[in-house]
Amino acid sequence: MVNIGPNIQLPDFPLLLAPMEDVSDPPFRAVCKANGADLMYTEFISSEGLIRAAAKSRKKLDIFDYERPIGIQLFGSDIETMGECAAISTEAGPDLIDINYGCPVKQVACRGAGAALLQDIPKMVAMTAAVVKHTHLPVTVKTRLGWDEGTKNVEEVAERLQDVGIAALTVHGRTRAQLYKGEADWRLIASIKNNPRIKIPIFGNGDIDSPQKAVEYKNRYGVDGVMIGRASIGYPWIFREVKHFVATGELLAPPTLEERVAACQMHFDRSIEWKGPKVGIFEMRRHYAHYFRGLEGAKTWRTSLVNAETPADVLEILAEIAASDAVLVG
Repeated sequence: MVNIGPNIQLPDFPLLLAPMEDVSDPPFRAVCKANGADLMYTEFISSEGLIRAAAKSRKKLDIFDYERPIGIQLFGSDIETMGECAAISTEAGPDLIDINYGCPVKQVACRGAGAALLQDIPKMVAMTAAVVKHTHLPVTVKTRLGWDEGTKNVEEVAERLQDVGIAALTVHGRTRAQLYKGEADWRLIASIKNNPRIKIPIFGNGDIDSPQKAVEYKNRYGVDGVMIGRASIGYPWIFREVKHFVATGELLAPPTLEERVAACQMHFDRSIEWKGPKVGIFEMRRHYAHYFRGLEGAKTWRTSLVNAETPADVLEILAEIAASDAVLVG
């Protein structure tokens, strides 16, 4: 078992769903949970937005019992505000609080939040301590190797954040300067895991897009588990495939057309339920291409789904896809 704090027990080599803005909302999380994700997080939530009671930030606090264990992820640039938001988030009833020190996008980093804190380790430590102080829940952190190639300071970060009370650490194997380009480097993640001072679980993130790679990285770098992000978009079966390969050394057959349609419909139904028909239909449009990637005639089906205006229209098209003779060609 992998333990996060006193009350969260995960299986050996757990699979975490990465918090992804505009992706990992409750409807998406439901599909990933149904396919084997062991620990999930909300989309990251702005501490400033939460303090202002902004509707979008408050909505992201929605969590459901079937998602557990579930963490609320916060980001911000002000120490006091982050502490207050930890208290607010605790009231929403998650299993843990996570701090984002890894987001590389300009809108976040240029405001002194996310990966920007990698340039100010004392502030990062003080902010983490404030969050720990304002919640009784385990606090975890997601970060990167460093700001750029010349400042890969994650080994120091790991020790100092453990010292102020974090219960687990996830490291994305790129610097902020790399964004999502190039190949993730897990060697420093392995160094953290092998550091005798480190007692908390260490999870690796970056480029896990197949069962084979998950097992290769498990064996090569010794991490306690892996976090999967982009590879799960439109392909939640990645979690069950990794679990099966870890357990048996065998690859599962890819999802059938019927399974693809069923997962897409589950995602759609939860989206309508949580967001309402207008927003639910609109925001699902970004997912169709992923669910039906490689399907013969995918472009035609995708166009029809994107142009559908009512829930009934979408469900009718999904039924047509399920009943078709379309085959997967890639």
